[in-house]
Amino acid sequence: MSDGTNDRNFRKALHLALAQLGELLPVVHRRLLDGTYRPGMIRRVWIPKPGGGQRGLGIPDVVDRWVQQAVYRVLSPHWEPTFHPSSHGFRPGRSCHTAIAEAKTYLEDGCDWVVDLDLEKFFDRVHHQRLVARLETKVTDRRLIVLIQRMLKAKVVMPDGVVASTDEGVPQGGPLSPLLSNIVLDELDRELARRGYRFVRYADDANIYVRSERAGHRVRASVVRFIEKQLRLTVNQTKSAVARPEERHFVGFSLRRNPEDGMVEVFLSKRSKERIDARIRELTPRAWGQSLRGCIATLNTYLRGWLNFFGTSCTDAVVRTLHNLDAHIRRRLRAALLRQWKRRRFIARRLIRMGARASTVWRVVYEGRKALWALSHCGPVDYALDKRYFAAQGLLSLEHEYREMHRVVAPVQLTLALE
Repeated sequence: MSDGTNDRNFRKALHLALAQLGELLPVVHRRLLDGTYRPGMIRRVWIPKPGGGQRGLGIPDVVDRWVQQAVYRVLSPHWEPTFHPSSHGFRPGRSCHTAIAEAKTYLEDGCDWVVDLDLEKFFDRVHHQRLVARLETKVTDRRLIVLIQRMLKAKVVMPDGVVASTDEGVPQGGPLSPLLSNIVLDELDRELARRGYRFVRYADDANIYVRSERAGHRVRASVVRFIEKQLRLTVNQTKSAVARPEERHFVGFSLRRNPEDGMVEVFLSKRSKERIDARIRELTPRAWGQSLRGCIATLNTYLRGWLNFFGTSCTDAVVRTLHNLDAHIRRRLRAALLRQWKRRRFIARRLIRMGARASTVWRVVYEGRKALWALSHCGPVDYALDKRYFAAQGLLSLEHEYREMHRVVAPVQLTLALE
């Protein structure tokens, strides 16, 4: 079936659904008010986790998503203003960038050790009774409490069609789950604040900043006891650690204090660096069979979005990494071009036409029968397919874009006319 036919069928189904919307909403509204609404089953979808393994999502149907969004709009004004300022996940006006900015201030104050706590399968292990008890402190309408309980208890359809019941956890994938997770973990935030700890939490990842390794181990043991006994959650001991901030991954970044000037630097974590390396390999296959501009257009789309996220918070310590990424991307594109040019005599002739010295080209191309990958980083190829060539093809430079993003424009100098 062609894409045009698929698009027409989709639009036909969409118009049909919109036509029935006027009839459906009053029914849902009436059932919500009289307490007879029953959530449907949740579809389980497994997606790969960046650090390995799989994450289970619970995808509700369309009507349940509407209802969850409505419940969110009712609950959020009561809970959001009361959340601790050091909680940054899934909150309006807060993000990974605000979390890193706060963590940076703690390093600037001399807290050079971090207690990195990772909650194991948090969304799957939220204790329903504790969550409902927390909700009842602000929600007086019993119908709303019962509705949320039914959402939590909704059955799950596994990928193989098996239907499973739910005794604990919050389905990760609906509009309401982020708010419910913050309601659960707000108790942890309040306890950390009561003890006077300097911490940053983003969803189920919490970092506590201390001044010494010894203090870090003491804090970790105490907080783990609170989480497991009071909150009835489990701390992943293999992923949690007391370490220097530059050794840990937090919302994609790592932090360190520059030993020369004492300034705190924000740079890519090891995991983020490995992730973009892998993505670049996927987007620049050596066997690319289409035009170079097509490959660059696809690559630019990813690089621009990636830099908009990471470039915002990273300091100048990341410039060297961006420079190396640019060089690696150009080399992969060179290798793809050389493969498209196929025979070595064609490669040599093209390089000569592009300005490389003929005697050097013929010697390098045929010397030692180099593989195309080795040939992609030799003098004549680097000279002919240089930065200017790829810039003319439209390739985005991460280093250049980062410098433009952080370029400080000097204010216009005011002049006074003298009479």
